[in-house]
Amino acid sequence: MKKAASVIAALLLISASVQAKSIFKPSSTASSSKGKGSSAEKKIEDAFTVITSGNETLESMENVMESISKVTEEITPENEYYIGRSVAANILSNYRASEDSAMESYVNKICSVLVLNSEDPNLFNGYHVKILESDEINAFSTSGGHIFLTRGLISCTDSEDTLAAVIAHEIAHIQLKHAVKSIKTSRFNDALLTSASFTSDALGMEKLSKSMEGAAGDMYSSLVNSGFSQTQEFEADKEALKLMYDAGYNPNAMVTMLEKMKKKQSSSPKTGFYKTHPSPASRITNAKINLKKYKVKDSQSYRKERYDQATSGK
Repeated sequence: MKKAASVIAALLLISASVQAKSIFKPSSTASSSKGKGSSAEKKIEDAFTVITSGNETLESMENVMESISKVTEEITPENEYYIGRSVAANILSNYRASEDSAMESYVNKICSVLVLNSEDPNLFNGYHVKILESDEINAFSTSGGHIFLTRGLISCTDSEDTLAAVIAHEIAHIQLKHAVKSIKTSRFNDALLTSASFTSDALGMEKLSKSMEGAAGDMYSSLVNSGFSQTQEFEADKEALKLMYDAGYNPNAMVTMLEKMKKKQSSSPKTGFYKTHPSPASRITNAKINLKKYKVKDSQSYRKERYDQATSGK
């Protein structure tokens, strides 16, 4: 147990260092310890002594470090797209995709307007909105620009601006890289759990490597079922207000949409959006605080005709 604890302590310290590998060189740790004698460096040195005792070799530890480095490696825009596309495929295997091309063209135009006026308009393969033929009130977004809206959620809207609020919220998740951050957290946690039973043999190395590689997929599946954290949801609402304002939509429509969802919640309190998001009431409170900075003239009526035409079949 002491050995496992030392490994975990070392990994925790290593993860915060950009030069983790150099820390584990005996000469480096020794000289550092003699210098300032900081408690953190002392813990690393002690952990190093325990880890490399017996059959554990420096070469084995370097292999571990190579795997652990995945925790902080940069996830490229291309990586984001392909990971998100994989999750999108899973979503489409559980929901029937809409064949309403006119409605999909409409929601994608709204998305384009919101994105065009944002700080991050360009992705590896752009932003894409897909409608799901489900009465469930829900929406999903994956890394790389994939957004899904259920027919049930669209039916809750009453204007282009309330529909834009839903899309802006999902765009915000993508631009704030919430899914990517979740992947990194998953990689780190999974690495620590695996390291608790660390061995220096080939089987132990293989186990650690596989756990790191599989963490991303597991985390994305979890996000689809349980959603993002409450903090991330509030951040997405805040960013969505800015996206709406910059694109010319009325940010107050966000509160209107949440109020409509609050009324719907009584009939399905633990399904869809209500299972993966904080309560509409808490989001309304959060949104109203952030709305104070936006003073806009209500222009929703100018978009009423095209909204009515596009959603006539909803």
